[in-house]
Amino acid sequence: MPLLNKTATADPEGAGTTSARSPLSRVRTALTVFFALDGLLFAGWVVRIPAIKEQTGASASDLGMALLGVSAGAVATMALTGRLCRRYGSPAVTVACAAVLSLSMALPPLAHSATALGLALLVFGAGYGGINVAMNSVAVDLVAALRRPVMPSFHAAFSLGGMLGAGLGGLAAGSVPPSVHLPALGLLGLAATAAAGPALLRAPSAPAEPADPVHAGPRAAGDRTRGPVLLLGLIALCTAYGEGAMADWSALHLQQDLHAPPGVAAAAYALFALAMTAGRLTGARLLERWGQTRTLVAGGTAAAAGMLLGALAPNAWLALAGFGAAGLGLANIFPVAVGRAGELAGPGGVATASTLGYGGMLVGPPAIGFLAEWSTLPTALTTVAVLAAGAAVLAYATRNASAAPAARAPEDATRRGGAAPVAAGAPGATGP
Repeated sequence: MPLLNKTATADPEGAGTTSARSPLSRVRTALTVFFALDGLLFAGWVVRIPAIKEQTGASASDLGMALLGVSAGAVATMALTGRLCRRYGSPAVTVACAAVLSLSMALPPLAHSATALGLALLVFGAGYGGINVAMNSVAVDLVAALRRPVMPSFHAAFSLGGMLGAGLGGLAAGSVPPSVHLPALGLLGLAATAAAGPALLRAPSAPAEPADPVHAGPRAAGDRTRGPVLLLGLIALCTAYGEGAMADWSALHLQQDLHAPPGVAAAAYALFALAMTAGRLTGARLLERWGQTRTLVAGGTAAAAGMLLGALAPNAWLALAGFGAAGLGLANIFPVAVGRAGELAGPGGVATASTLGYGGMLVGPPAIGFLAEWSTLPTALTTVAVLAAGAAVLAYATRNASAAPAARAPEDATRRGGAAPVAAGAPGATGP
């Protein structure tokens, strides 16, 4: 990406910029495909959880333990992905992880016990965690090369993929068994990887250690900003907990507790994903009008109210309305919180907040399962509302936090026309 950036800025008359637009556009298109594919495959799996639960005969706690396989596989892979990105390049790791994720879609239908399902989900989690770190690393480089804040467009693509995957899953739920549906999605994923992979692989990677001394600034300011960054990371954790819970438990709640038919139950996550997409597509305008703090507080409040309605509603249609409101509320909290952490402490702040946030997405589903076994699933889902309200409170608590001058330096350098420094192998600005 730095090579493309230098090409784009080499010609003061603009010829170099024109010549660089086409490669950058191809890389952006390919990366968008991978974000959408990630959402499609993930949603395709989660809407079939009720059928897989019935297939394995697992209880709520057994299912929660099996779902922990996704978390374990993702965490183990994330610990290695940064080093793999530095050695082989983030584009190559993205393509490899997309292939692993696609192939793993065939494994859950083969499981006939909670233990076997957990082992299958270890592989699924490895592919899912790896691709999220790697493709966000590519996205960070691309944002620096384009000098445009295009990160929300990638997360909108993830949401669109999730909406499509949930919609297709809803159509398939009543008539197509998971043993056909999930492997078919895996084949589609392999085809998309083969189609988009070559363009991504032609993208040069960032150097392992940027030489620009600007990067020393955020580290020096770490003591001053560590507290606010951790609070912002907790905001991301609180909201990602809700995203993970909605993905794995919303369909089961409608089918098991509100006796909705399979197609209507699958619509829960589809509606949530649609609301998330709409919120992200309008997020920039909302931020310009309200600012970061008001956006975070309003989003957390709306998400808390929506999840209370979704968890405690007496019928499926009111629950769906609540899930839609929760999706709108949660849509921009994670990206804004992580981006604000980056403003405060540079790449280190982004890494800290995004790691905490992704941890919330991994912990949420199994935590809901254990709470549902101890109490009920609707009661367990109310914890999403509690954490969303907590995110709103934390957002208000960090309203006066301001970026250190050193942390602003990369942005200032970009405004002066210099190439923005890029850290290779960083986890990226957000998780999908």
